[in-house]
Amino acid sequence: MSGSKRREAYVMAGTLILAFGIAACGSKSPSAPSSGGAIASLSLNASTIGAGASVQGTVTLSSAAPSGGVAVTLASSNTAVATVQSPVTVPAGASTAAVTVTAVAPGSATITASASGSTRSSAITVTSGVALASLTLNTPTAIGGSSVTGTATLTAAAPSGGAVVTLSSTDPASVPASVTVPAGATSMTFTVTTRAVGGTITATITGSYGGGSASASLSVTRPTTAAANFGVTGPNESDTCTMGNNGNTINCTFNGSTSVAPGTITAWDWSYSVAKTFSQTTSSAVLTNPTVDCSLLPPPPFPAGVTWFTMTVKLTIHDSLGNTSAEAVNSGVRLFPTGTCGY
Repeated sequence: MSGSKRREAYVMAGTLILAFGIAACGSKSPSAPSSGGAIASLSLNASTIGAGASVQGTVTLSSAAPSGGVAVTLASSNTAVATVQSPVTVPAGASTAAVTVTAVAPGSATITASASGSTRSSAITVTSGVALASLTLNTPTAIGGSSVTGTATLTAAAPSGGAVVTLSSTDPASVPASVTVPAGATSMTFTVTTRAVGGTITATITGSYGGGSASASLSVTRPTTAAANFGVTGPNESDTCTMGNNGNTINCTFNGSTSVAPGTITAWDWSYSVAKTFSQTTSSAVLTNPTVDCSLLPPPPFPAGVTWFTMTVKLTIHDSLGNTSAEAVNSGVRLFPTGTCGY
């Protein structure tokens, strides 16, 4: 072999050895998050939060991350106001990753996500702390004896553990002592109850939290017509009763205290029936353990597959001015014989 040919053979052999060496080394290198995958959006669950609170966010790619995932770099324009963990990795095959932003002090900051030459941003405002922003009612007027729904709204998402808003009201309305807005939420509802009135009276509902206070007015009026309303509760749940006292009473409470009338309600006329109708008049709004006998029920045994009967309860009220309400009806009360009257 000539000298030039021997040199060519040596060069080719060296090239092959080098190529095999590079391939072998490459096959042993661990897979790292890919820089491929452009960012489509960066969103935060709240744009305003109180100092010391955190908010979750989501970084979204324009397509699923390739093998090895996509590393996303995050930064805050003002770390004295808000910080963000960095980097986060979008796993292979996924298109999103969670982001947590922590509020440090009052001010504004912009959170930026970067990957593969693309960037997306989201602004956040940090307040000195979460406070009550407003109290609203679902209606400005209510008939005395009825209830309305109030809503307490915060300036930003409630911190960890929730925000306990203190409540109070002037007569003739009543509210719970407080309502808790769950962590991460910005509002919560509560019930405002009213009493019967002889004329129109305005109640003021007030709330406070985090240095902020708000109020709402409710005009409570006298009813112009009598209206019967009631609820049924059994030993364990609503609208479910049992026979008791060897079939001589129903283990149940009928409560007509939400009934209203222009005058003072003087009588509550109750009736309750399954196979036979029984009736009873009370001078107060509540009837406990109504009196019956086994004729209330159909003769035993139960029809196949049946373990309870449907009972219908009705109420009519009368007031001191001679007004009589329309009949209120609940046709969905379940009555269990529970081993009485031959069942």
